[in-house]
Formats: sequence, C-alpha cells, structure tokens
Amino acid sequence: MQTETTSWNKVRAAFKKNWGYEEFRPPQGEIVQSLLKKQDALIVMPTGGGKSICFQLPALLQTGLTLVISPLVALMENQVQELQKLKLPAALLHSELPTWERKTTLQALERQQLRLLYLSPETLLSQPVWERLCHPRLKINGLILDEAHCLVQWGDTFRPTYRRLGAVRPALLKCKPVGTKIALASFTATADPNTQKTIRNVLQLEQPKVFLINPFRKNLNLKVQTVWTPRGRRQQLLKFIQARSKQAGLVYVRSRKDSEELTEWLKSLGYETAAYHAGLSAEERREIEASWLSGKSQFIVCTCAFGMGINKPDVRWVVHFQSPQLLSEYVQEVGRGGRDGKPTDALMLVCEPTGWLYPDDRQQRQFFNNKLRSQYQNAQKLVKKLPLQGEIATVSQQFHDGAVALALLHKAGQVEWIDPFHYRKYLLEESRVIAWNPTQDQMQSQMTLYFTTSECRWHFLLKAFGFSKEADKIKCGSCDNCLKR
Repeated sequence: MQTETTSWNKVRAAFKKNWGYEEFRPPQGEIVQSLLKKQDALIVMPTGGGKSICFQLPALLQTGLTLVISPLVALMENQVQELQKLKLPAALLHSELPTWERKTTLQALERQQLRLLYLSPETLLSQPVWERLCHPRLKINGLILDEAHCLVQWGDTFRPTYRRLGAVRPALLKCKPVGTKIALASFTATADPNTQKTIRNVLQLEQPKVFLINPFRKNLNLKVQTVWTPRGRRQQLLKFIQARSKQAGLVYVRSRKDSEELTEWLKSLGYETAAYHAGLSAEERREIEASWLSGKSQFIVCTCAFGMGINKPDVRWVVHFQSPQLLSEYVQEVGRGGRDGKPTDALMLVCEPTGWLYPDDRQQRQFFNNKLRSQYQNAQKLVKKLPLQGEIATVSQQFHDGAVALALLHKAGQVEWIDPFHYRKYLLEESRVIAWNPTQDQMQSQMTLYFTTSECRWHFLLKAFGFSKEADKIKCGSCDNCLKR
C-alpha cells in the first residue's frame, strides 16, 4: 500500500511540475492510473477536457516509448511543440519533415531517447519506421490513438490505413521479449455508441476501461438558421461577424474551394482572414495559425483540417457556413469555441428544408453518398479478383483505390489482416457481397433531424451520443429552441 501511495505521489508531483496543476480533473487521474497499469482504455471526453495530459503524463513517467497515432500534422506539431517547451523527450514524424530532422528523430528512436513519438497511421506503417519499432530491444509501453473518431469518419474510404491499426499491437508483440505488455487506448471528444463499438472492434481492445463524459458545454449557445439563397447565406454570415467585430472566431466550410472563395469575398470587404485547408504547406498553415492565435486575424475560414489540438481559449464564436455531414464533426468543431468557459455563440446556416429553392446542401450530401456507393461497388468487384491472401501494397498498386477497397472488405467481414501489411480473404458463399452500408445515410439523417428539431439542441445531441439519462437532467436555456420557449 505504501508503494502505491508513493507512486501516486510521484505522479502528482510530475503533474504539478510539468503542467502546474495541483489536482486532476475527473476522470484524468483514473485514466492515468489505468495506462500506468498497462490496461486498454476507451476514453470519450469533451473538447478542452484535458485529454492529452492523460496519456502524456504516464508516458513521461515510464522508461520506454509511447506511440501517439494522430490524424493531422498540425495537431502533432502543436502538441510536440508544447512538450518540447517543457523540455520533455517528445518528437514527431511525418512526410513533410526535412530529411535532417527525420534522420535526427529516427536516431533518437534507435537510441531510446524518446518517451513520446507522434506519427500518423501511414507513417507508423512506413518501412523505415516500422523496422525500427520492431527491434526487440526497443521498449514500447503504449499505443495511443488520438482523435479516434477519425478511424470511423475516415478509415473506410479516405485513409484506409486506420482500418489496419488493430493488427499493429499483435505484430509488435511478436518482436518483443515474452511477457511484454503494450497498452492500447483511444481518445476522442465525440463517439456515439456505434462509433465506440467500431473503435473497440477495429483496434481489438482487450477488456478496456471505459470513460464516457458527455459533451455538454453550458457556455456554448447553439443556433441553427435557415437561409434561402446563396446571397442570403453570405449576408447572414456577414451580419453575424459584424455584431462581433472584436471577438475571435472560426468559420467552417466543407471544401477547399469553398474556403478559398469565401475568404476572397471577405477580404474584399476588408477583413483580415485566410483560408485554411489540407492543401496548404506546413509553413502556410503555421503562418495562418500564428496570425489567428496572436489576434492579428480575427477569424479563419477553414475546413475540418483546422482545430484539432489547437488551444485558443477565447474563441467567442463558431459559424458553420455549411452543415457538416455528421453530428460528431459538428460537436468537435463547435467545441473549439469557449474553452475559457465564457459564453460563446455557435451558428449553423442550412438551406431551406425542401431543397427546391436552394438545393446546395442537398446536392452536397448527394455527392458524398454517390462517392461512397461507387467505392462500395468497386470493392464488390475487386473481391472476386483477389487471391486468397496477399500483400496490401501489391493490391494498392494493381487496382485503383485498392487500399480503400480492402478497408471496405474488412469492414464487411470478407477480409482479415494477417499483420498490418498482409490480408487473408475469408471463403464465403458467392452470394454474399458487400451491400450499400446504410450507416452513413443514418448518420446524415440524424444531422437533418438536428436542423429541424424543436427540442433543446443540447438535449438532442446528448441523446444522439448515448447520454439519455444526462439529457433528462439538462436544459441549456440558451440554444435557439430554448430561447423560443
């Protein structure tokens, strides 16, 4: 018992020394304990809830390496910069790094000088990195999947490497001394029960400790406003921004093209702003972030590529110029506002409900659905051509969108991973083919219901994310529907 007490005193001392806090915010302490005990975990905590500390602290207290699998370069860079400022042994690897920096990090990895290494799923499974990680003497304590909702949102069709992450731990353990334990934990701000189930299954979590904190933020005032024309949409945005002239904000759009066009229009009206999307170089992204964080730019016009892990407490408003496809995206993005706990307005602009007078939103949803259907059809054709087992890289080279097709086949239960680089096809009846997966349609219809609901917006969201009991106790009093009543 004395040892446990001393150990926990050491944890708290490191917490205070590095981050300056006296006490953990529930359930941070319990999560830290579970990772120190090498237990698997599934953590759903609201944006701004202090998720990063939960895996950074255990990593720093152990000898050996913790791998943090992260979706975006900007997210990795921000977290690693913060850790390096504290003089903590952390580094990152991604495809945009200069050769010398990549070489330095790989050498530090070989010499076991790192406690935290941030990398994307694709970099994790790149040959130079994977070979070093498999070295028997390299001690790996944990695999952390940060922003784990990306596995569900992107893993089937956009970034298929996510589907193979469940094969990583078993493959690493084969290279390590007998008895080695590697904890696997997923962290996200938004995951409904179906998303949680997918994360568990794909990652092959073993009896995970589950921490579910509902996403309710009393200071976020949610509003949905109907627009009837493209001009009306822009005018409503302008009116909203003008009423908040000295306040920092974010404008979310759904595509690179939209971000650039809207930015040009706002610049022509005299606003200091910029378009932020995945097509920018690392330097361009850093420059835009720095301008916004310092207050030089009042707001950024951005796609979903912006915001994860970027900490600006005083964001007073968030506008969704167009609606996201999924509720989870919406909650993630509005959650970037009001991290200081002060009142923050979140406005979403949606086309009139019939879609006849102003069909843009409906057409956008149809475009994404058609693309998904096409990808499912391609996977259905490919499954008949595949050998019983083989190399994923070979399939990717031989067939257009081969990696995506394999990810969809894995989701459909027609393929399993032998390891992160090889697949095996299940022998199934010829009649069993991949049907169109209705999950995406259901998620989108959930978003449409959110537009039109007359109940409290937060009440609706909490129920959608599986927090019905909590929803019954909450009346936000500040969303547009509550204010109407």
